Amino acid sequence: MATEYNFKEIMERPERFAPGHRMCAGCGAPIAVRNVMRALHDGDRAVVANATGCLEVSSFMYPYTAWEDSYIHNTFQNAAATCSGAEAAYNVLKKKGKIKENFKFIAFGGDGGTYDIGFQSLSGAMERNHDMVYVCYDNEAYMNTGIQRSSATPEFADTTTTPAGTESMGKPQNRKDLAAVIAAHHVPYVAQTTFVQNMKDLHIKAEKAIYTKGACFLNILAPCPRGWRYNTPDIIQITQLAVDTCFWPLFEVENGEHWTLNYQPKKKLPIEDFLKPQGRFAHLFKPGNEKYIAKMQEDVDRKWEELLTKCNA
Repeated sequence: MATEYNFKEIMERPERFAPGHRMCAGCGAPIAVRNVMRALHDGDRAVVANATGCLEVSSFMYPYTAWEDSYIHNTFQNAAATCSGAEAAYNVLKKKGKIKENFKFIAFGGDGGTYDIGFQSLSGAMERNHDMVYVCYDNEAYMNTGIQRSSATPEFADTTTTPAGTESMGKPQNRKDLAAVIAAHHVPYVAQTTFVQNMKDLHIKAEKAIYTKGACFLNILAPCPRGWRYNTPDIIQITQLAVDTCFWPLFEVENGEHWTLNYQPKKKLPIEDFLKPQGRFAHLFKPGNEKYIAKMQEDVDRKWEELLTKCNA
């Protein structure tokens, strides 16, 4: 794998995820996909498995597709299983000399199809250590079916199944730390990233994941303008605030043991800076609700300190 990155060359690579799909303006999922697929080297081909969700229904409308590589539409629960099966078949066929080309195997799923419904097949593929990458575009709810809460939804977020009102302050549970859960499988590579620093962190981690032998997992924060209710052009600002408040730290884990912190803010911003631009947290800024923001700040601070300890940072 390359150690020096020529980003001009990377940006000039042919698109593996073509324009003309039907994703919403300001959606994080296609940004994640385009930049992950750009990490593929010239001459390498890919087999993409895609769990049902926003990305699938908007990028593959038979007979039209935005995918330039081989593409498999999967149900919510089995993208990782399908991808691992295709990888196993490829290894057999290549060993027999029936396939000459180099293929890489990549699965994409939203948080609903990854944290929840598809977790069993994801865990199985990781435990078996298939040579594949699972990419979660984490928009923190079931956006495709109506903005219902998932286990990736933050505490106190307003969703259609955890509505904020006189009887509720939004989702009562905290979000699952899926990157740590997958790291506990002791797979070769796990990384958390998003759209900051001119995508450099995302590019480097995507290439590392694709070209690391064995099972790898990328968790990419991919905001949803409909579910988060932010101004469409503000997606990059939102992700930068997620990182600078330490709500979404950038880190990587190798073999479940070696934790590395990739970015430490020079000035750690308060969590309200991340929450305020999002309509799903508007109720927290009403008089009398300050304690809920304080609770979120305590949780972020605690998890940040735990991560610093793991990373020896």
